[in-house]
Amino acid sequence: MRCVNHQQNMARCNCSYEPCGRKGVCCECLHYHRQRRELPACYFSAAEERSYDRSLERFFKKAR
Repeated sequence: MRCVNHQQNMARCNCSYEPCGRKGVCCECLHYHRQRRELPACYFSAAEERSYDRSLERFFKKAR
């Protein structure tokens, strides 16, 4: 079953990883990245997201 908010989520999703099966299903995306000590694409600018470095370290480094 797909997320009831799938269309709205897709309009805001900036993930550039095309084969991703979690696009538009934010709860699955958050869970996936959390297990890897990462954040989803939506926490980064478009330029930062394209590096595919979504680590917590990178996120906190830019916050300084």
